[in-house]
Amino acid sequence: MLEIKNITKKYGEKIAIKDISLQIDSGEIFGFIGHNGAGKTTLIKAIVGIHEFDCGDIIINGISIKENEIEYKKQIAYIPDNPDIYENLKGIDYLNFIGDIYEVGLKEREELIKKYATIFDIYNNLGDLISTYSHGMKQKLAIISALIHNPKVLILDEPFVGLDPKSSKDLKDIMKELCENGTTIFFSSHVLEVVEKLCDRVGIIKNGKLIKVGTTKDITNSEDLESVFLEITNEK
Repeated sequence: MLEIKNITKKYGEKIAIKDISLQIDSGEIFGFIGHNGAGKTTLIKAIVGIHEFDCGDIIINGISIKENEIEYKKQIAYIPDNPDIYENLKGIDYLNFIGDIYEVGLKEREELIKKYATIFDIYNNLGDLISTYSHGMKQKLAIISALIHNPKVLILDEPFVGLDPKSSKDLKDIMKELCENGTTIFFSSHVLEVVEKLCDRVGIIKNGKLIKVGTTKDITNSEDLESVFLEITNEK
């Protein structure tokens, strides 16, 4: 379970996110949407420990990022919108590096790498240097690296960027499977149709403030999510 408690983050005098509180349960897919500059990525980077924040706390399964950052980070995996991967490594070396960091056993690691690399059709490319990978292949490698330690909470920022239609569907199926096994998923996307179909609940952020949270059905009512989003954020 992910708990975000009264988080405020400032850049100098500018308030990027203000007093945001959320609770996302185990087995839930939560979609986080907002216009560019609304504060989505700032909150995500606070959740994963990249950005410090000025007020509040973030807790995963009872572990506070402020009180025990290492144990907190062992619970999560993060897939950024533009992953930076060590291009001088081979794909398999990078995955083993991540597996070592999270202390994943060799047998379990091999099984999960084979499973996900086969699904995303890059298993035969794992012996190649990452510098030879296309953007989409790098995105797939980043996704696999996030999955091989069975995270309790999966954080994704625009995860479908760069993926072909089949890989996008594969990722959606994996997200659903993870949630069925109790993983909490928090992701942002500008593809509102995907958010509407995939998520249990949705949060809308505007100018650093969380202005709407609810089930997809409650928020959309008889409209589609795109129309509701544009109306709420006054972008029509």
